[in-house]
Amino acid sequence: MADSDAGGFTEWVVPAVAGREAAVTRLMGLDGRGELGSAHVRLTASALGVSERTVWSWVSVARREGRLSARAPARVGVSADVRARLAVWGGNVAAVHRELVAEAVKAGVAESVPSLRALQRAVRQDLSAGERAGLKGGEAARRRFDVYGKRPRAHRNACWEGDHKRIPVRVSLDGAAVCPWVTWFIDVATKAIVGVAVTPHQPARDAVLAALRTGISRQGPYGPFGGLPGVVRVDRGKEFLCRTVERALGAFAVPVDDLPAYKPYRKGTIEALNGAVEEMLLVSLPGYTHRARPAEAYRPDPVEGLLSYPDFVKVLLDWVAWWNTEHHPAGLDANLTPLAVWEADPAPVEDVAGERLAFFAMEDDGRVRKITTNGISWRRRAYIAPWMAGHVGMRVRLRYLPHYDGQIEVFSTEEWGRHLGSAYLAQAATLEQRRALSSVREKKARALKADLKAAEELRKARYTATTTAAVPRPRRTVTSSQAEAEIARSRGADLAARALPDLIPPREPPASWARPVVRSRRAADSQTDAGQAEAADGGPPGAAGVRDDSGGVLSDGDC
Repeated sequence: MADSDAGGFTEWVVPAVAGREAAVTRLMGLDGRGELGSAHVRLTASALGVSERTVWSWVSVARREGRLSARAPARVGVSADVRARLAVWGGNVAAVHRELVAEAVKAGVAESVPSLRALQRAVRQDLSAGERAGLKGGEAARRRFDVYGKRPRAHRNACWEGDHKRIPVRVSLDGAAVCPWVTWFIDVATKAIVGVAVTPHQPARDAVLAALRTGISRQGPYGPFGGLPGVVRVDRGKEFLCRTVERALGAFAVPVDDLPAYKPYRKGTIEALNGAVEEMLLVSLPGYTHRARPAEAYRPDPVEGLLSYPDFVKVLLDWVAWWNTEHHPAGLDANLTPLAVWEADPAPVEDVAGERLAFFAMEDDGRVRKITTNGISWRRRAYIAPWMAGHVGMRVRLRYLPHYDGQIEVFSTEEWGRHLGSAYLAQAATLEQRRALSSVREKKARALKADLKAAEELRKARYTATTTAAVPRPRRTVTSSQAEAEIARSRGADLAARALPDLIPPREPPASWARPVVRSRRAADSQTDAGQAEAADGGPPGAAGVRDDSGGVLSDGDC
């Protein structure tokens, strides 16, 4: 026991509930030897913070019933059936209790169901707060009550984490509003953003490779952060786990740590960055889609009031530079910036030569091509460059960036690895042509959407609302003549039903083909009669053939 006079209270080292069993065991041992006295009871009561009368009551219960601890109150337990019902009702204990009462009343054992308060008490005692939240809100709600550890602090470039994030900001691109995506990598030890790539649509492997290239490179605006990481941690995104990214990083002996799906806490550094950029930057930009709106304000911002795509990319890259050089992320020592932590880290940085990184992660189709007077043919299009003059007939191999066909890199086959130069698409469409083509495609898409919407309205059956458990009636009644007319129109538009298979006769087969033997009806009848007569004279039944010179019978297959 420890007394605290300053606070005016007494702190008990051993609580009465936990210490009763041990104290009563000791007292009963003394009582069995005849040594139990008031001094022992007084000392025990003082240590446990109870009265001497209470201790004597414990001793009396132990003598009479042999029970050393308090009697456990009877309570209702949560069975597997109740847990299943809670899952069905989303954790609603009252709904489960109503269902149990209804079933018990129907079976004639209404008194077997505990009260609602008893069931609620059992759920609180048997199910943790996380389990109750999971029954109501799913796995994401349950995770809020879990405890997560932290990985040990490592050095710079020991591990990178990468992820995609859809930017909830509408920006203007070619007269249309789009929500761009950012693909970035962050160094776990220093919290420095090492590589960034932005796309106006959902990214593919080319965005991953572009972000990795900016992360590994330390030239130009990307330094001083970068170099080769020890491992890259991702979460099963197909763009991160594709063969191209695996080969690109495998060429530098950098493994990719494939984390389990739907477990964002396994890469908490990049997930924290995704949340930070929205709270610290995106919420203040025009076109932010998650901002609070007044009532009945459902229309989005007009395209004219949005940031252009290049302006948004500049704003985002400026924020990345601010994060790396001026911001003080939580978790760093002494409120340092990522740049200060990076420069103070003594771990060496493995750089990659510029000529090796120039063609990082480019794909090669493995074919050998020849330079012609039209340039180099790739994907049925011609690519030309000034350096090709005088090299017609040279055999070359190509490398290209994924999902980008405006430029290719040409290499020599005799001296594989020697870069000859870049080649560009010879007949690239102008900006006006691309805009006109986009307008035509949008019109076709809108027309198809309208047709599909009209077909969906015709397909759906609408019924009247019901107030009783009865079969609903259709809201619209179609007459038999209307049904026949629509069926007839569908048949007229069905090309398969209108097909005429005998309209074009088949061609005459070539003379080299074997043709079936055509026999006349009279010859077939005479041969059948001869076979029957032969069978009547004692020949084998069913041998409807002709006899050869040796007395055998030739079947139809031998003729």
